Amino acid sequence: MKKIEKTNVMRVLDAKKISYESHSYEPDATMSGEEIAGILGENPDKVFKTLVTQGKSGAYYVFVVPVKEELDLKKAAKASGEKAISMIKQKELLPLTGYVHGGCSPIGMKKPFPTFIHETAPDFDKVFVSAGKVGFQIELAPNDLIEVAGCKVADIIL
Repeated sequence: MKKIEKTNVMRVLDAKKISYESHSYEPDATMSGEEIAGILGENPDKVFKTLVTQGKSGAYYVFVVPVKEELDLKKAAKASGEKAISMIKQKELLPLTGYVHGGCSPIGMKKPFPTFIHETAPDFDKVFVSAGKVGFQIELAPNDLIEVAGCKVADIIL
């Protein structure tokens, strides 16, 4: 394990006095979320990925789903009140959120976007999301994540 430097996500959590644990691993560009869960020694149902989408209206939405699941775009559109939703292009991610692919976190984006988390998150004592940098994850209580990221809980997976 390498020394953990503070990421923007950690600074946001520290400022709000939200308790979390940080984890790091040696990243590999081809790694799947399930492989990351394995490195962390965690159930992949507790490890969440952050997906950024755009609705037909032009508005952006963030969806936080378990790493082994797939976002259901129809359910995502329904949850957000959009007619349709599509994933943004990878090159749009950094200028929009301040995060790179593989290091995108629902916490501390450049601007707040409506954010939805899969309905299983509150079932766990702790969940994992990216700490805002590839190779770093944070572990925190799902209710703290929901509060700090302004998440709505919804059924959003296939």
